[in-house]
Amino acid sequence: MSVPRLSSVEELISHVTVIGKVIPETINDYMKLVRLAWSFKRVVDLMIREVINNAFMKDATKKLYQILPNYIYLESAYKHAKLIVEGCKFNNGNPKHVHVKKLFIVSRGNKYDKGNRNVKLIPDKGFFKALIKYPWDGSWIECRVLFGEKYIPLLKELLELTSKKKEGYGTRIVFRKSRIELHVSVPLHLYLKHFSAPRREGYGLVAGLDLNSDRANMVIIDSTARIVTMRTAWFPEVTLHGFPRDKARDVRLKKLRELLVFARRIGVDYIVFEDLFAVKKRSKVSSPSGNRKIVRFAKRQLLQHGLLMSLKLGLTPILVDPKGTTHSREHEEVMKKRGLDKHMASAYIIAYKGLKVIRNHEK
Repeated sequence: MSVPRLSSVEELISHVTVIGKVIPETINDYMKLVRLAWSFKRVVDLMIREVINNAFMKDATKKLYQILPNYIYLESAYKHAKLIVEGCKFNNGNPKHVHVKKLFIVSRGNKYDKGNRNVKLIPDKGFFKALIKYPWDGSWIECRVLFGEKYIPLLKELLELTSKKKEGYGTRIVFRKSRIELHVSVPLHLYLKHFSAPRREGYGLVAGLDLNSDRANMVIIDSTARIVTMRTAWFPEVTLHGFPRDKARDVRLKKLRELLVFARRIGVDYIVFEDLFAVKKRSKVSSPSGNRKIVRFAKRQLLQHGLLMSLKLGLTPILVDPKGTTHSREHEEVMKKRGLDKHMASAYIIAYKGLKVIRNHEK
């Protein structure tokens, strides 16, 4: 069976983040890093106002150069501010009321700058060194960065490619409560080379996933659209008031992975998701508790992880139009004809849409 190559998936996940622990070499390096992070945070706050006012990036960077005299940092701050404004609008919020709270630094990558002009990674014995540009005097902040052992071969190959000007890597330095992290953006193809399972041909089965705040429903169908099996992964506790957001994300990802591993084990070849990136605004509901669940549920983030997990497991992810998967005549007919609840009916419609994509590709 031929495999549909969907560029939209590759565009959505062009890079994967690898995280390491940052340890400044001296107290002076630490203080300089903190000052840089405070200045970057301040610039992002101001860039949000520039983006709201539709200022061009070139004009905004010139305007704020005195606060942070480095165009790479400034351009990165502008792009980050733009993402914040777009995310706020998607969640029906007012970007004018947004203020950045956490300390962080972003520096975009560029293969012509040997990876990244402001953050240089250098392999060392058992760890990496990071040289971080300090813009006020042109010096470098020196840090050690500890990555998981399994990521070291991946990062070394990435640095070999950057030395030949074949790849770049974006970086983000994040200040947590107990530590500082370096997030390195690795090209997807390189990440999959090191971590994906061998692709194997199953039985041509198609799995549709309906992702929700408290559950993930999966319906698996064959080439004739007949239901082979169904599964639900429950996680209602993550929607409770006061449940830690990071822990909720981890629980959802674990449950989603369990569904995907099961799908691969029984011979599924294709995993179908709704293309939530085509949705311009998040809808509201009349229930206050329902709205709270929606706000706390980073559905698009879960989708990105689902796509990456599928690729790592050697499955082919497919994105389909979310229109009609709920609150439609087709949805009601599927519920009645197949005796499914609303979530399973949505998962079935998603799977069937994916099956039509496969059929069209084979013509």
